[in-house]
Parts: sequence; C-alpha cells; structure tokens
Amino acid sequence: MKPKTRKEEIIETAAKLFKEKGFSAVTMRDIAKDMGIKAASLYNHISSKQEILSNIIISLAEEFTQGIKIIKNSENNSLENLKNIVNLHVEITTNNPFGMASLNNDWMHLEDTLDYYLELRKNYENNFRQIIEKGIQDNELVNTNADVMLFSVLSTLRSLYIWIPNKKDLHQNHLAANLSNVLLKGIIK
Repeated sequence: MKPKTRKEEIIETAAKLFKEKGFSAVTMRDIAKDMGIKAASLYNHISSKQEILSNIIISLAEEFTQGIKIIKNSENNSLENLKNIVNLHVEITTNNPFGMASLNNDWMHLEDTLDYYLELRKNYENNFRQIIEKGIQDNELVNTNADVMLFSVLSTLRSLYIWIPNKKDLHQNHLAANLSNVLLKGIIK
C-alpha cells in the first residue's frame, strides 16, 4: 500500500475534525495542532479550509456518481442494481466515515464547487430514481411512489456514517446483505 501524501493526511485529519466539531468550528490551526505541525506548514500543501472541504466532498460525490453509472449500465435487473447501490454505500462509507459526515452535513459550505456538487447529487438521485422506476415498470418492485422509495432507502444509506464507526466487528458484506434485505424486502414476517 502506497504511503499517504501530506495533503492526504491533512484532508483525512480535517475530515475527522469536521465530523467531530462541524466545518464552521474547525480552523486551520486546529487541523495543524491535531497533526502536530505548525499552521503555516499546512499552506505548503493546501491553500484553504475551503479547498479541503471541496476535496472531501467532491471526491466522494464523484465516486458515488461513477459507481451508480456503472450499476445502472449493467445487465442486472433493478433488484440486483438496488442491492449493488447498497453495497456501494456500505463500501464507501466504511472506507471514509469522516468524509461521509462532511458530504452529508457540510456540503452547503462549499463555495466555488457548490454548483458542481449539486449537479453530481442531482444526477446521482436521478439515476437512482430511474433504477427504481424501471423496477416498478418491470414488476420487480411494488407500484408505489418512486420518490418515496428513493427518500426512504437513501435516507438510511446516507446516515450509515453515524452508525458504522461504532461497529467494531463489522463485516461489509454481511452489513450490505442485511441492509438490502431490510430496505428492499421490509421487516414484515
């Protein structure tokens, strides 16, 4: 495994602090202190707190967008595609729970990249909705409001970053399978 660059270390440290304190409450000094370096040293690798936030959020949003495009363009049926979306969320969140906190809680603080982020988010949700609508059309899913289904499933998936870090014995595959079962089949016996 390739060692992290200093910029990657800064972004990782900042994401953790943003989750703990919120983006607005964290200063560049806080990031430097947590890393055990002088604040001025940060500027050799990164220009601003805004750049850090943009790096965190945009990279995750692009990862989700690429993932759902691959899923949507696959030969799988809608139910398999939905299971793969759950897997995508579990994998990304498990690998970066701190970044996911920023994606969910701090996106509105983006400045120069806000429009780009909102476009990525809109495209992601549209692809997700189209998968659900195809599932309804193909009689794989119950015929109900696709937006309600999208909201219900996506709300759970977006909040995984809160729950996952507290699970020490977490197995991604088991979690994804259990989530798919509950989200796609329900809890009625």
